[in-house]
Amino acid sequence: MKKTICFYFQLHQPVLLRRYHFFDIGKRNDYFDEYMNRSTIRRLADRCYLPANRLMLELIERHDGRFKVSYSISGLALEQFELHAPEVIDSFKDLAATGNVEFLAETYAHSLSSLSPTNEFENQVKRHAKKIETLFGQRPATFRNSSLIYSDEIGRRVFAMGYKTMLTDGVKHVLGWKSPNFAYESATCPGLKLLLKDSRLSNDITVNFSNRNWGEFPLTADKYAQWLQGGAAGHEVINLFMNYETFGEDQAEETGIFDFMRYLPGRILDADFECLTPAETAEKHKAAAPLHVPYPISWTDEERDVTSWLGNELQSTAFEELYRVQPRVQTLDDPEINETYLRLQASNHFYYMSTKLFSDGDFFTHRSPYDSPYEAFINYMNVLSDFLIRVGRKYAI
Repeated sequence: MKKTICFYFQLHQPVLLRRYHFFDIGKRNDYFDEYMNRSTIRRLADRCYLPANRLMLELIERHDGRFKVSYSISGLALEQFELHAPEVIDSFKDLAATGNVEFLAETYAHSLSSLSPTNEFENQVKRHAKKIETLFGQRPATFRNSSLIYSDEIGRRVFAMGYKTMLTDGVKHVLGWKSPNFAYESATCPGLKLLLKDSRLSNDITVNFSNRNWGEFPLTADKYAQWLQGGAAGHEVINLFMNYETFGEDQAEETGIFDFMRYLPGRILDADFECLTPAETAEKHKAAAPLHVPYPISWTDEERDVTSWLGNELQSTAFEELYRVQPRVQTLDDPEINETYLRLQASNHFYYMSTKLFSDGDFFTHRSPYDSPYEAFINYMNVLSDFLIRVGRKYAI
């Protein structure tokens, strides 16, 4: 039986906040930096999304449909593409038309709502699935939570929404001696298949590819295909999960990342692998064992938990205030309030408040628009304070 390679790419861009001062509270509600958001989307469209999508389409056509990929694209990213780069949406429609691309469900805002006891999680997943079906003609069958966050409780909620397959990370302290290169199932919802990221092989592309101090530099398609063969020995599936910005943004075009990807599928398929989407992978492979995950895990930083977003008092305070108002927002069902509330839930806002000593500290500095976590917290709380006032006024009417 052929071994399976499953490619999955994440796309999400938050709607960035402008600098919002204490004295703005109660006086203005233009929270978002429209210039920065537009320029960011345009830059990423030109550097990453459009050339990467052209490459994926080329690979699907070149290999007669044997090459397959999957994407989860947050609702906030889709909205910004529609507004600032509609040709990105068109290019994803071209990919969808091949029948070789699976679009996954997720939270609409790439949020932390799965960690909230409110029903915001379920509401966002339903809204996102509807958006995907409207744009690409697919009703998502596989679920991917923000940054692959998963726990037994989250799995239960996902399964209750009708999903039978979910992606997460192959975390060592959960797997123990077991390999991520099998399909698993939830210990508490046996009907929910779990596909686990092979972090080492994925990170060799996303993190190490252009690192000249890396002992394996330079990475070629031939070398990587050999590693995949080694990783597949005695196993069934290798899940290569990564941010789509790897192509052209995190790894610039000059590094050779596009050429690497251009030749990789041919080397994989010649080595007696098959490329399957997550839904196809879960259908083909039986669960090797149940996984019990009592506490949330993710694909972020060394700990692979949720402390990047909720690891300090600043983050916890902002999170509690944000979801405390959710029942009122839901009752109001005001379009403008709803849209702002979604944007404020993007997990990035909490990530910018992190005070952890990241092993990839340069990555954090590159990603954050703020000079410090405290500046990120103050700016966010100023915006949230004004938003709460607006909700309170409307709710009292």
